[in-house]
Amino acid sequence: MKQTDAVIRFEHISMQFPGVLANDDVSLEIRRGEVFALIGENGAGKSTLMNILYGIQTPTAGSVYIKGVRVEEYDPKIVIGQGVGMVHQHFMLVPSFTVAQNIVMSREPRKHKIFFDNAAAEASVRALEEEYGLVVPESVPVEDISVGLQQRVEILKALYRGAEILILDEPTAVLTPQETDELFAVIRRIVQEKAMTVIIITHKLDEVMAISDRVGVMRKGKLVGVHETKDVDARKLASMMVGRPVLFDELERTGLVGDPALRVSNLQVCDHRGLPAVRNLSLELRAGEILGIAAIEGNGQSELIEAITGLTPVKSGRVEVLGKDVTGQDPGEIRAAGLAHVPEDRLSTGISAAATVAENLLTGKQREPRFNRFGFHQNRAAVRRYAEEVYERYDIRGAGVDGLAGDMSGGNMQKLVIAREFGFDTPVLIVSQPTRGVDVGAIEFIHSRIMEKRNQGAAILLSSADLDEVFRLSDRIITLYEGEITGSFRAGEISKEEIGLYMTGSKRQGGTAQ
Repeated sequence: MKQTDAVIRFEHISMQFPGVLANDDVSLEIRRGEVFALIGENGAGKSTLMNILYGIQTPTAGSVYIKGVRVEEYDPKIVIGQGVGMVHQHFMLVPSFTVAQNIVMSREPRKHKIFFDNAAAEASVRALEEEYGLVVPESVPVEDISVGLQQRVEILKALYRGAEILILDEPTAVLTPQETDELFAVIRRIVQEKAMTVIIITHKLDEVMAISDRVGVMRKGKLVGVHETKDVDARKLASMMVGRPVLFDELERTGLVGDPALRVSNLQVCDHRGLPAVRNLSLELRAGEILGIAAIEGNGQSELIEAITGLTPVKSGRVEVLGKDVTGQDPGEIRAAGLAHVPEDRLSTGISAAATVAENLLTGKQREPRFNRFGFHQNRAAVRRYAEEVYERYDIRGAGVDGLAGDMSGGNMQKLVIAREFGFDTPVLIVSQPTRGVDVGAIEFIHSRIMEKRNQGAAILLSSADLDEVFRLSDRIITLYEGEITGSFRAGEISKEEIGLYMTGSKRQGGTAQ
């Protein structure tokens, strides 16, 4: 490669945090006018490397060159001035501000050098829209537009600041298939027509294959390979990420569908603002099946699951577990009725970070006779045997059962939560975002454990923002839009592209399109 081809150059970058070498002697060149995908397991160092490029962190050793100029001071304001923009996974927008106000923020046009010139701001945004083919409603508040449009706003915000190198962190995590296609069309346009460079951090290997020109693979802080995307396949990339073969073969389904285990009738739930989030919703889940929820985030799926599991109040309607009415009961009572729950946010509601792994695994079981002597004295030997057996069976890795849960990687925290909840052997399982932020090797393991439970006769309600995951695991799929079920399908009846129409309310079964 010619020296002039490299718009970004990392030379022997290392980044040392207390106890962790996040980047280990990474050297990499990224070319002008290409889409470069950076992939790796959770904690592999890819986000750290991009944070260094964007000036958020200063490397312990090594140098970064942007358009041939060595970075001397790591500061986002300076790096933005050198033409680097970054769109984070969680958008950094002010909901009450309009689209135009968000795009020009911190570089606002002024009247008489004092007053904000809203007309000039909207005109600047329209000029950007025309130049890049990214249409947005300039005068509408950001809180009133879709997630896909919010992402466009973030991209336009970077372009307004003169970005020629665009970093996208997990850009499709909250998008429908249609919005993903639109994003990819935008990426291709700005790369081909503007000779921009786009760097994508992602874990979705099919999207790497679809959009990137080259792909870099990181593992344990090292760059283990860079390939032309056309020369590799998803299976090879997955194996490079984890250092062993990753199969992702078809999951074996056995057993028969049994009687209803969970029934929700005419459920109405409000969100934290008191606004309707679940609207007169009814569903039935049977033993030995997985019912997947396909919905864009913020369409009532979180409130639905929190209401079923006793974490949020029910306004009206009924929840039954194994025929017993558990509406309004607390989580402990609902668990005793036969329902376990893997929550969507493992840090806030899934684990106690300050407790040990063994203590987390015991939560909810600490009063069982096998772990107690005389009803009040803990049997430490029994606790340790149980914790070590579960730790090994679920392939949890870290500091062992005596280590703090908060010191583990995200993937191992997730395995810890799943191990604890699956260990209750309840007839009903609610599993939310089972592999969010988890590496490809752990995804394979978690999927096999979920299917194992299903084959043993558990009734599983699955909520995931990852549509591939919903399609891979589910026997049936329901789509939610604004707290209502818009469609119900058996596995294989509908494509990912078509289901996106039901997820956005554009189409619904037995009703008119919106």
